[in-house]
This record gives sequence, structure tokens and C-alpha cells, in this order.
Amino acid sequence: MHRAFLRGTGHSAQDVRRYPVIGIANSASDLSPCNAGLAHLVDDVKQGVREAGGLPLAFPTISISEPFTRPTSLYLRNLMSMDIEEMISTAPIDGVVLLGGCDKTVPAQIMGAVSANKPAVMLVAGPRPVSCHRDNPELTVDDAWPLCDARRAGTVDDDEWGELEANLNTGVGTCNVLGTAASMAAVAEVLGFALPGSSFQDATSPSRTEIARATGQAAVAAARDGRTPRERITLAALENAFRTVTALGGSTNTVIHLEAIAGRAGHRIGIDRFDDWSRTTAYLANVRPGGTHTLPALAAIGGVPRVMHEIRADLHLAERTALGTTWARALDGVATTDPGDVLFARPEPGSLRVLRGNLAPAGALVKLAGVRSDVLLRHRGRVIVFDGIEDLNARIDDPGLDVDASSILVLRGLGPVGAPGMPEVGHLPIPAKLHRAGVTDMVRISDARMSGTSTGMVVLHVAPEAAVGGPLAYLRDGDEVEIDVAAGTLRHLVDEDELLARTPVPVRSGPARGFGRLHADHVLQADEGCDFDFLQDPLVAEPSEHQAPAALP
Repeated sequence: MHRAFLRGTGHSAQDVRRYPVIGIANSASDLSPCNAGLAHLVDDVKQGVREAGGLPLAFPTISISEPFTRPTSLYLRNLMSMDIEEMISTAPIDGVVLLGGCDKTVPAQIMGAVSANKPAVMLVAGPRPVSCHRDNPELTVDDAWPLCDARRAGTVDDDEWGELEANLNTGVGTCNVLGTAASMAAVAEVLGFALPGSSFQDATSPSRTEIARATGQAAVAAARDGRTPRERITLAALENAFRTVTALGGSTNTVIHLEAIAGRAGHRIGIDRFDDWSRTTAYLANVRPGGTHTLPALAAIGGVPRVMHEIRADLHLAERTALGTTWARALDGVATTDPGDVLFARPEPGSLRVLRGNLAPAGALVKLAGVRSDVLLRHRGRVIVFDGIEDLNARIDDPGLDVDASSILVLRGLGPVGAPGMPEVGHLPIPAKLHRAGVTDMVRISDARMSGTSTGMVVLHVAPEAAVGGPLAYLRDGDEVEIDVAAGTLRHLVDEDELLARTPVPVRSGPARGFGRLHADHVLQADEGCDFDFLQDPLVAEPSEHQAPAALP
């Protein structure tokens, strides 16, 4: 019956007897400019599958768009992972090629593939081209943030604003800096889903079509060899992935996604491991947003494998690539020509750091790549608290806001449960009156996330979040908070008895039906990966109950 139905779609008798059958999970969508170019790569993947003797069958999946999904793309990551898992599990296919790109697409597809556990390889969309704007010959997406601040401060007029709209994105593909999409593409490479060296070539370049064909061929080989996703998700492979992201100066969001991927395979990484791996890994890539070069410059010196070669002494080289070979063998073949200043000559360790303390008992994150002032790495100041994005938007540029450069801006109520979905709004804007006075960075703290394209002294993923009774819910304007990145601490200086006597910020009621209800009832906290509790492998320890501060260490 399978063969008969395929014959009805135009396949020949020889086609329907090809082996293996390779599904192509296509997340292309007009509502996802990052993934839109994947539609043009399907035929190249099919060609590669056919050249290797297999039968390619493409199918659509949910598509998540970082710029267009509300309240946030992370809200739909777990839903997409369920879609991927069920489509792979229920279809009569022997393996799958995952076509993704935008931030939450790649982790969702890996999570679903690990749960389905059929042979899987991945083709990422690739970054969009670097463009230009007025006197900036290398305009990338991270340039938008300072220009937005300048617009709010009144120094960018209507004409330039309109030009920026036309210039910022001049083609399909993912963000063209080391943001979340590029970081997760690197993770896919290191974990053995995407082909070595495939992450950073432009979305519309000839090399991307060549990679698509090679990916189709690799999928056939993986299916014939019986190489399954779950066997690739070891603690050693997860360590390799995070150390590589740290060396790249990648996105804080990768911590959430790696923890969720680990949970699908029965592992728990935990903040202690993340902290140790970060503190002992050199930050190498002088690439935007934390550095000065563009992704094409990193691709030109060898991309992810070149960076891995530089830190190979810290990696587990017996782990496997998407081609089935060891990373030891893959890195032996990496060209080590002079990288110039694309790699830092004197790298410092720890581009991502974990913070803990009485304000974040289950941890928080700070991205050091791109922090412009070392003074802020150890800071004590009085907080100004914003309850949700509406409150932030209403007051942040108020001339009467009682704020100075030493203040600490706090945004709460925007974690996995509270938002819902933990949107990328933790990168609070500098108040307009301070921006006009020349302030370009200040300490900001939130239970939300931020875009991987953002920089600055921003403490994110504070856990437990305010909406489940975390200490953040008890802060008030004027309270003092102390941060010490070197010591790894984040503390409020409020007397404990006084704090516990306060009433926490009210929590708005959650959705009563549908996916929103499912999300509210089952999403885990940031330190646990924000997956649904029932999707984690049973081998993972039961998640801890998040309680009010009286029960917190």
C-alpha cells in the first residue's frame, strides 16, 4: 500500500523500491524570513539522497519565527519538538533530514529527533548576507540595537530610520552574527547532526547548495549504518558543544537549549557543569556581536572546526561527527593557516558565566562577550523594578524616572511561566536621558532572555522566576543588589525577615485552555531547560519544586 500510494504521486516502480526512505522535515515559511531559503534547498537535499540510493520524501512542519512569533518563539519550541517527534515516529521513513535555521527551530528539531530516535542529520539555513548603511560598510543585525537607542534619544531622524528598514536585512537567512541561530548551528555541528564546517556559509551561497546535497547523502549513510540521535547525546558531546559555544562567544540561549536536549536523552547538565566548562574554556572568536569581525570572516578561516581545533585539548575527541567519523579525525584535517585577528591572540576564559546567590538560588547567566565596561562586573546599586514589558515601555524614558548610571534596572514577570515563554526582552534599553548623557551600558537583571545579537551587562534567566515565587518577586524600588562576576554571585542586600514579610508581586492568571494551558502547567524553569516535564526522558531526575523564598537556600 505504501508503494501504491507513492506511485500515485508520480514515483516510478524503481523509486518506491529505493532504500532507505529519507524524510525531509521542512520548516520553510513566508512567516519566517530566516527559514524562507530552505524551500529552495529541498531539491538539492533530494538530489543528494537519490545520488546515495535513497528515496527522499519531503514534508512540512511547524515553522517558528523569532521576529514574528508572539509572545516569544521559545513559547512554541516544545510544540515544534512534539510535531517533529510525531512526524518522524509515525511516518514509514528510515531516517530524516531536518531543515531549520531560526533560533528555536534547530533545538526543537534536535529535541524531537532525539525523542523519535530515528537516524537524523540537519541542514541549517545559514546566515543572511552582510549589508551596509550610510557610513557603515558592514551592517549586521546587532547594529539595530544602538540605532534603536539613538532613535529613542532623538538622534536618528525619519529619513535614516526608513533607510535602516531597507538596509538591515538584504536577503533570507538567519542573523548574520554569533547570535542564537549561529550558536545553535554550531551546536548542531558539534553534536553530530550537521556536517562539519556547514554552519556559517551564507544562506544563498553556492556552498550552501553543495552542503544540502552532501547532507542528503549523509542522511542515507546514517540510516544504513543505524546511527541514531540518542547515542550522540552524551555528556561528553554536550560538554564539547558548550565549550565550543563559549569559545565562539555565543548566545546565552544555548544553555537553555542544551539542557533541554540533554533531558530528552536522559541527562541533566546542571549549572555547576556549565559554570565549570565556561570558566575553563578560552573565548576565542573576535566576531560580532562580542567582537569586531563578521561571520564570513570566521567561515573563511574554517568556522566551527577551526575553533574546535584551537580548544581540542579540552574536548572529548572520540565523539562523532555527522559523517560518523570521530572529531579527532575531523580536526586532524583542519587547515591551520594564520587566522589574523579573527581569533583573539590572548583569549580570556568564560564568555558565558553562571551567577548564584539569594536573588537567583537556581542560577542566572551573564554574557561577558560584549560587556563594554569592566567596572560593571563588580557592582552594587539600587534597583528600579519594572513589572512586565508594558510597565517598562511606559516608564523607561520618563524624564522623571529616578535613575542614574549606577542604578540597576530589574525586569520581572517574564520567565517561562510568567510571560509566558520567556521572551527576549531582558536586554532593557538604556533610559533615554542617560543615553543622551553618554551612558552606553549599565547593570540589568531579568527572569527573561535576550537576543543572542545583544550585548551589555545583562543578567538573565534568573531562576526561580518571579511568577513562581522566586526572590525576584519580592524586590522593591530602592533595594540594593550586588553582583560579582568573578565570584559568581548575585545577591540582594535586603534583610531576610523584611523580605519574607513582603507580599510578592501579583501573578496574572494563566490561559484556561489549549496549548497555553499545557505550557503553563508543564513548562520547566530556565535552569531545567524550559522543556515540558512530560517530554523529558524518565532517567532525568524529577524537577525540584520551586517555592517561595522561605524555603530557598
